[in-house]
Amino acid sequence: MNHNATCAMIYHRTTDMRGKAHHRLTAGLTLALAAVSCLAQSVQPELPSAISAKKGVAAQTYAIATANPLASQAGLEMLQAGGSAVDAAIAAQMVLALLEPQSSGLGGGAFLLHFDGKKTQAFDGRETAPAGVTPSLFLQSDGKAMPFKQAVVGGRSVGTPGVLRMLSMAHAQHGKLPWERLFAPAIALASNGFAVSPRMAALLQAETALKSDPFAASYFYDAHGQAWPAGHRLRNPELAAVLQAIAIRGSDAVMTGAVAQAMVQAVHKHPTNPGVLTMHDLAQYQPVVREPLCMRYRVEKSSPAAAKNYRICGMPPPSSGMVAIGQILGMLQYTPAQWQTLDPETPSSNGLHLYTEAAKLAFADRAQFIADPAFVTAPGSGWNSLLAPTYLAQRAQSIQAQGPAKKNVQPGNPGFVKVSYAPMPHQTEYGTSHLSIVDRFGNAVAMTTTIEDAWGARVMVNRGVGLEGGFLLNNQLTDFSFTPLSADGLPIANRVEPGKRPRSSMSPTLVFDDDSGQLLMSLGSPGGALIIHFTAKTLLGLLNGGLNAQSAIDAANFGTLGGPLFLEQNRFPNASIENLKALGHEVIQVPMPSGLQAIVRTPQGWLGGADPRREGVVLGD
Repeated sequence: MNHNATCAMIYHRTTDMRGKAHHRLTAGLTLALAAVSCLAQSVQPELPSAISAKKGVAAQTYAIATANPLASQAGLEMLQAGGSAVDAAIAAQMVLALLEPQSSGLGGGAFLLHFDGKKTQAFDGRETAPAGVTPSLFLQSDGKAMPFKQAVVGGRSVGTPGVLRMLSMAHAQHGKLPWERLFAPAIALASNGFAVSPRMAALLQAETALKSDPFAASYFYDAHGQAWPAGHRLRNPELAAVLQAIAIRGSDAVMTGAVAQAMVQAVHKHPTNPGVLTMHDLAQYQPVVREPLCMRYRVEKSSPAAAKNYRICGMPPPSSGMVAIGQILGMLQYTPAQWQTLDPETPSSNGLHLYTEAAKLAFADRAQFIADPAFVTAPGSGWNSLLAPTYLAQRAQSIQAQGPAKKNVQPGNPGFVKVSYAPMPHQTEYGTSHLSIVDRFGNAVAMTTTIEDAWGARVMVNRGVGLEGGFLLNNQLTDFSFTPLSADGLPIANRVEPGKRPRSSMSPTLVFDDDSGQLLMSLGSPGGALIIHFTAKTLLGLLNGGLNAQSAIDAANFGTLGGPLFLEQNRFPNASIENLKALGHEVIQVPMPSGLQAIVRTPQGWLGGADPRREGVVLGD
């Protein structure tokens, strides 16, 4: 039984006990607490840490928002030196690899959305499945899916990392500063040391499997096996040496040669869960430049003349983010009560009901259709058919304003074409990081970057030349469906196949004025499958609610993965929660530590916002 199924079993057992004999009350309450904790872990990409109130940051010429102050500073230095948004993104990513290793780094992948003042491109640096994988990669001997933690820890879950090759491609097209200059801040920090942040310390304290890797154990923990506390000065000379090699040789410094050999060895020689990554997989990896997936979004105002037309652009498959966000926002336009009549900071029970019902429909389509487009055919006339107004209007007709809440939602049929795939069972997706940037030249970047679960596969790459540290490998293959076939033998679109990119929820987003074409905002978030809801919530606040960047990010989080409605803990009135339950929703309050970043155009220039739930900051001119 997987983690989500176990959580659901506990939760429903708790529900069944609530109305029974008095002597079971204590047991029921204990189970209730266990259920909430279990379900919180099953939907959260990373544990929550301290919340710190933040103010929006105004800038006139350029701005950068990342998950760490030193990463934002590294990017700012490139912007100040006349660098492009891509230059700043590369410098920031290298620092994040050092200071936020639980979320992203050299051993992972990324999606980068870029606007050059005229054209928007979607750079796909998603990891790929090694050539040696089989459909039974995550099946046990009895044919059942492995528990998540059994699958993730070790070499089995490691995909071919793509972030460096993708950033190299983006730099070749849009960089202005020399490649080697972009690595100087990260090299200096890795060599001279940096203070362990409170968030990194908290996540290390809660982690258990990372100690099983000898290089990670000696780097992240003291001689007694205790995690380094916040403020401890940590150096990573191994990563500094690798970054210096990348600065000179480019991405080949990692994808070939000694570093690549160390990656393969770490994967193949894992003592309990080896994988199949090879030197050939690494050398042959290629990023892809795709056409972004865009939709027109109209916000009605007090009069038709005041209505605003926006163009929202995101990543196409293998990301499910833009499809799901576009479907949710699009269907809300056809619901009985428009979202703009509701409070975007703390939505009413009616608004949450409508949103949740639209989200269930979107997630049903996501499970049915979305996978690597090199391996599956888009329904209808293409991926845009899932965002067609007529299709969304038809799907929205099933939403009942007064309930009851939908159960067992089925996918739609956007193209009147019979689909030969089975819907993918729900699986948890995990952690990431996001950065948004605008430069002085009119370029913009929205990039979401990941190693998947917090601390990835818990495998640290070190060349074995006597230097402490290294970098962590992803566990991205666990984003594939663990079961390749449904119970009746139909293939699942997002099943494991050699060379395939796993489905993602990463949602880097750019928004434009649809009438003038002017760029209005860059945004995105980490958060596993909840990225979709964190980003949609922020868009609703910005576009429909008229909130500024910081207020839209600060607003309460909420979302569903097709089952219970998750609400950010202590952010919603009890009356709203009871109303939602009366409509038939299972409501669970949990911490929801998004890591949103947004930069939004204002009459004076730009206003950036960073999520108070994490350590990010906005910096600008």
